[in-house]
Amino acid sequence: MIQEVIKQKLAVLKPLFIEVVNESYQHNVPAGSESHFKVVIVSDSFAGQRLLARHRMIYQLLEQEMQQPIHALALHTYTPDEWQKQQDSVPDSPECRGGSRFSS
Repeated sequence: MIQEVIKQKLAVLKPLFIEVVNESYQHNVPAGSESHFKVVIVSDSFAGQRLLARHRMIYQLLEQEMQQPIHALALHTYTPDEWQKQQDSVPDSPECRGGSRFSS
């Protein structure tokens, strides 16, 4: 399961909180697909790092999975202080507007 692989690989960041959500069902993909994910991760590893650097860390850790099978990865990266200010909440992902579901 790709969802578990993502969690295992991101464990190196010693997350205080991690949630990996398979959002593939929201997209025009076959049932049971594992191609679109949202990751919410809280880690001291992000302290002093800008958003781009945090995302680069994660993309580097998931380099193999990003080549196949992951098509899209929504990242929500927080330090413990930022997470507390968010009141432990994350914005919902937007609805898919691609593929054959999009009508012009």
